[in-house]
Amino acid sequence: MTLAVDGAVAGTRLDRWLADRLPELSRARLQSLIGAGCVRVDGAVRKAAARLRGGERVEVDVPPPAAEELVPEPAALSILFEDEYVLVLDKPAGVVVHPGAGHARGTLAAALLAHAPAIAGVGGPRRPGIVHRLDKDTSGLLVVAKNRVAYDALVAQLARRSVTRGYLAVVHGRVRADEGVIDRPIGRHPRDRVRMAVRPAGQGRRAVTRYRVLERFSGFTLLEVRLETGRTHQIRVHLAALGHPVAGDDVYGGRRREPLPTPLEGLALHAARLAFVHPATERPREFASPAPARIERLLSHLRDTT
Repeated sequence: MTLAVDGAVAGTRLDRWLADRLPELSRARLQSLIGAGCVRVDGAVRKAAARLRGGERVEVDVPPPAAEELVPEPAALSILFEDEYVLVLDKPAGVVVHPGAGHARGTLAAALLAHAPAIAGVGGPRRPGIVHRLDKDTSGLLVVAKNRVAYDALVAQLARRSVTRGYLAVVHGRVRADEGVIDRPIGRHPRDRVRMAVRPAGQGRRAVTRYRVLERFSGFTLLEVRLETGRTHQIRVHLAALGHPVAGDDVYGGRRREPLPTPLEGLALHAARLAFVHPATERPREFASPAPARIERLLSHLRDTT
């Protein structure tokens, strides 16, 4: 890929600039690519600490990682709809969607492969049929593509932002505005590469989140949230930046938080609504999932103490 360096970032180190432009790659991965000569600035190999002037063209060659075989693992799936093209399911909190660092087994992807072996060749080898994802501690609706036709169609709908993804979120604090739009770029955190963060213009990818207040409590608010883009940890990062982190979020929640009135498994975040156009019939399909018992229990306690 070829990237253009904006003059506004003159003086920035090459590795830090790349980290902002390519948040999907870890700092260690970028350092490895630079050291291997896979990054060239105006045709020349440069060191990670090289300072950019602005106006350069940066070429990055990212070799595909060695494919690792995903082993099918039979597990119970809460399936709302299934045909030969798509499968819509309700993911519980605590389940990782696909293998990653520290999560090689027990993933949703492995369970899907056991349920529908034909999806093995759809999408990435370790993400069969997966066109969008939910964080481990987020519950709710996911659509899975069962063949290449469905995969390409759903990925295209996501790119056009025509897939509706609605969430329920319990957040810390009383949100004042009845509704609002958060339109702020998201990129890798400049110091903690495991986290994402709201970034200055030009240093992250555009991210848009809409929210509406459903109910206010003493120290908490229930929101309806809708994604227009799908950045990593988008809802959690945006709401934390607004000063209202998702309840149960130890990563983005900060230190000074109102204690929860009852223990909560996972995040108080649930993908409650999903709508898309069926890849084969071209008819709109819409699915809903009520708040799970863990979130209803929290809401019940909040209502009792308000």
